[in-house]
Amino acid sequence: MEDINKIQEPFDFEFEEIIKDIKKHKGVKKILIQLPEGLKQYAPEILNKLKSKLRNIEYIISGDSCWGGCDIAVNETKNLGADLLLHFGHSKFIKNNELNKNIIYIDIKDKTNLINLIKNSLLKLKDYKSIALVSSVQHLHKLEEIKEFYEKNNKKIKIPNAIGFADKGGHVTGCEYSGLKLLNTSNKIDCVVVIGNQFHGLGASLALINKDVFLIDTYNNKIVLMNDLRDKIIKQRAISIEKFKKTKKIGIIIESKLGQSFGSFEKLKSLFEKQGKQVILISMNEITPEKLFNFYSIDGFVELGCPRISIDDYERYLKSDLKKPVITFKEALVVLNQISWDVLLKKGIL
Repeated sequence: MEDINKIQEPFDFEFEEIIKDIKKHKGVKKILIQLPEGLKQYAPEILNKLKSKLRNIEYIISGDSCWGGCDIAVNETKNLGADLLLHFGHSKFIKNNELNKNIIYIDIKDKTNLINLIKNSLLKLKDYKSIALVSSVQHLHKLEEIKEFYEKNNKKIKIPNAIGFADKGGHVTGCEYSGLKLLNTSNKIDCVVVIGNQFHGLGASLALINKDVFLIDTYNNKIVLMNDLRDKIIKQRAISIEKFKKTKKIGIIIESKLGQSFGSFEKLKSLFEKQGKQVILISMNEITPEKLFNFYSIDGFVELGCPRISIDDYERYLKSDLKKPVITFKEALVVLNQISWDVLLKKGIL
């Protein structure tokens, strides 16, 4: 008999557990499967594995984009009349028990052997004693093992508790670094080690700009100090803020996705209008330069969705045909003189 846990390296989809979780829900006839962009290639194999054990269920793959645990296909599930949503690649992000009762989250464990990378990191970490250790969800199952290795090599390791949107201790998402920040203020930490990819490493560096952050890049097999990229991003954010200060007609983008709503548009609208700016409220499900380009009469935008949209896609907005600044809620507070740029940097851009 085929081992249903075997799909393709380097991931463990844990199909036996998925099957058990589905069976806990009685009367399931239709399931929507949501996959992040990098995992959509495995859709046929996932379907084959599920159908081999649960034949009397109709399965539908969501073809829409999926950018994180904040981006849950709740409305799509409802509109299709599906009984369950299988969300692959992320942990629970939205803390709503009623909402989550018909969602099964599959973290997906990365099985890549990290031992050589971890060993090689010791040279980079030779001048650091106390280290905060975090990872993306795919590597959380290896954190204790990595912690033990570092401790055997005379490092003091701290793994932050689960706080805010993080579902587990040591877990960092694209926008959630509260546990890491708290650990930084309550303990003496010399640096941070992030197991994952550049997305999470950069986020940690922007959240704790006064600390050296080392990324153990498991996908490109290298160890990177994030300082240079962090400093480049900070300069870009400063440029966007200064350009936004010159705007007269602005759009405040209200993200319609359940898990991507940061900051009060009512507060911003009132404060900007007191500055004499014309404010237009815009609702969007997904923000792209192409969509914003249609609002060509608007001088700049504040996006209240994922803060990484404007941060990571700086060049897509300010250097593309759009050529207009897009800032986050926190950066809007700097424009409005509610907080200073220095205070924002001290607290962390994320």
